[in-house]
Formats: sequence, structure tokens, C-alpha cells
Amino acid sequence: MVGTPPELERGTGVPAHVQIERWLLASIAGGELAPGDRLPGERELAGRLGVSRMTLRQALASLERDGVLLRVPGRSGGAFVAEPRPEPRIECDLTGLAGFTEQLRRAHLRAEARILRAATVPAPSAAARALGVAPGSPVHEVARVRSAARERPASWSPVALERSYFPCLPGLLDQDLTGSLYALLATTYALEPRTALEHLEPVIAQPAEAAELGIEPGTPLMLIERTAYAADGTPVEYARDLFRPDRVRISVRSGVTEP
Repeated sequence: MVGTPPELERGTGVPAHVQIERWLLASIAGGELAPGDRLPGERELAGRLGVSRMTLRQALASLERDGVLLRVPGRSGGAFVAEPRPEPRIECDLTGLAGFTEQLRRAHLRAEARILRAATVPAPSAAARALGVAPGSPVHEVARVRSAARERPASWSPVALERSYFPCLPGLLDQDLTGSLYALLATTYALEPRTALEHLEPVIAQPAEAAELGIEPGTPLMLIERTAYAADGTPVEYARDLFRPDRVRISVRSGVTEP
């Protein structure tokens, strides 16, 4: 059952209905209200809160629009805590070479990047082969957790763990690395990625990867290993990206080429 209502603050600039929304959301997050629980009737709840039923209805209507509450008309109805909606999977089309930020924009989602590492490191053997440098040569490594959210997110939801290696481009690590790295390569270094060779492989999340993605160790992931090239064939990125298949669906379009 819903706990003791808060004392609504007056004169703070925060409308009463918004304070009620925040209280109900906190009650759900804290486990005081569970999916399927019925809120007290409007008359009772408005009286306990010290507000008009119109103000209460404004709060309930907002939470209903956000999918938090389900309101059922009739004498046996009322306002019920809704079951959490499953997050829709993000369509990631590998046919083109749109970066992750652009893929999320197309899905009407906002992208966020949390930098785990941005450093100059000796090139691992796979990165060295892909970038055409000697093993152990200096390359730039950028590791990021990519998250997505809708317009009114309760929290960011991790969907991918990216680890990219780049040639030692001057000043790259001093740039803003939270946005599109492909746009950065294009605008700052005239090295827009135009083609890529990608390999897909199912893998199992290791403990460190699982912790960053908010999943259990051993959860299936999709690994995309990619080498991206500029228009003149220069390799500009070697990447190993881990995607949560419960949040991302990979697609590739194909067609018949005329002989």
C-alpha cells in the first residue's frame, strides 16, 4: 500500500501535481507500491494530500501518459500501478556506415557515452593488423559505454560497450569524445569513414563487461569486429563493439547485383 503522503511544499515553484508525481514514483521505486497495486480512491487520496481532486487527477493523468499507472473506469476500477513496459529493441542497420549516435537518432532515442578509457597504448596485434602498423606501435584507444533514452528517461539504459583503436591522430584524445567519433574524424581530420569490413560473433559477457552493461556475467552478447576505411582506403578505425541483444537488433539489407 502507498505510504504516508508527504507534506506538500508551497511557494517553492514546484507545482503540487509534480510533487505528487515524484512521491508516487519514489513509492514505486522503493517497493512500497508494486505492479498491480491499487491506489486509494481519489477522494481519500486527495484528502490525505490536502489537495483538490483536480490537482490529484492532473498528477494521475501525467503518470498514466508515461505508462506508470493504469486507470480503470467504473465502480470496481481505480488507478493501478502498471507493469513495467519492456524496452523496445533498437534497430541497428549495418548496411550503411551510420555511427551509433546516428542509429539512435533514427530510432528517436537520445545517445549518451560514458568514457571508460582514452589513452595512447601499444597496438594489440589485431588492431595493428587492421590499421596497418607494427604490433606495439602507439595507437589511440577509446573505450565507451553507450546508453540510450527516450525524451523523458527515468535513467539511461546501457546498450553497448565500444572499444575503438585509431591511428595516432594529433590531438584526438583532447577532443570531446562523448559524441559521434565518425563525425569527429570527418570534420577535424578529413578522414570520414566510407566503407567497413565487419564480422559478427556471439560471445558471453565477462564479469567486467557485464558490470559496465548492467547485466549478469555469462549473458549472451553480440560482438561486432569492424575495420573502417576512408575514401582512399586508409584504415581509420579498428573496433570491437559488444551489443546487448535484448536491447539491439542487428540487420543487414541485401539485393541482387546485375552481372
